[in-house]
Amino acid sequence: MKKGRRSTEQIIRILRASEGMKVEEACREHGMSTQTYHRWKEK
Repeated sequence: MKKGRRSTEQIIRILRASEGMKVEEACREHGMSTQTYHRWKEK
């Protein structure tokens, strides 16, 4: 399985774009797991 890496700027851009959305919708749109989303938010 290919492991993708995103830069800090990309992570911030994704989190800001997903504000106001449900977590599941944001994850589906950006192709990541909910665990990854919560880990990013924690940082």
